[in-house]
Amino acid sequence: MSTHQERQPAPVAIVTGADSGIGRATAVRLAAAGMDIGITFHTDRKGGEATADEVRAHGRKAVVAQMDLTRLPDAAGVVDELADELGRVDVLVNNAGTGTAVPFLELDLDTVRQVVDVDLVGPFLCSQRAARRMIAQGDGGRIVNVTSVHEHQPRVGAAPYCAAKGGLGLLTQVMALELAEHGITVNAVAPGEIATPMTGQEDADVLRAERPGIPLRRPGDAREVAAVIAFLAGADATYVTGASWAVDGGMLRMGPMAGSHLREDDWRRP
Repeated sequence: MSTHQERQPAPVAIVTGADSGIGRATAVRLAAAGMDIGITFHTDRKGGEATADEVRAHGRKAVVAQMDLTRLPDAAGVVDELADELGRVDVLVNNAGTGTAVPFLELDLDTVRQVVDVDLVGPFLCSQRAARRMIAQGDGGRIVNVTSVHEHQPRVGAAPYCAAKGGLGLLTQVMALELAEHGITVNAVAPGEIATPMTGQEDADVLRAERPGIPLRRPGDAREVAAVIAFLAGADATYVTGASWAVDGGMLRMGPMAGSHLREDDWRRP
């Protein structure tokens, strides 16, 4: 009988779109929690490598791979490639996304398909790959889908984005029901306005930005979203599944309030 206890492998998280913003903050936060990280990027390889450097600074392994979710179904195979290189997958964070600022009547079919593929079909296929791996491993897992407040409420000029994020929210609930017997929890995180490249506010000081229409009066920091994702991926969320967690400074609570207090028609234009 061996006198040495067998060392358990570190848990592995795959974070899509982790070259900046919420994805990078999430990868680093999960690395700080002791996970090895698979990082995907679309076009910004330098950003993906920078995230990997931050992960390695926490003493964790990092593997970087390019993923283009407009090239489906092949792109989803990156999940398997990263899992093979890192030895397993315990957490999948579907963070990669894109959007539009185009009025409904001016949208073309190619744009709609691109947004829906990246924001809905891509996460669907990546989740299938990860879930099959988790089931084969036999010890459960976590899937976190990064949606948006527009999973719950519409935005002018964002028809395909809202449709995809709303679909991803309901897909999250179906996945939670079907994967529960395998010990896999599935939740959504729905950010509001977050200071990231996607909102043109990379590295902005959120405490200095005035947002009267948000109860907390400021945008969010990517690390504030990452903290909620890390909770859902961690040991304290074992009984949490099928939920959507808004991280929005109270924005969603402003629905009728915002509508009744607006004094201009600016909201009608994207």
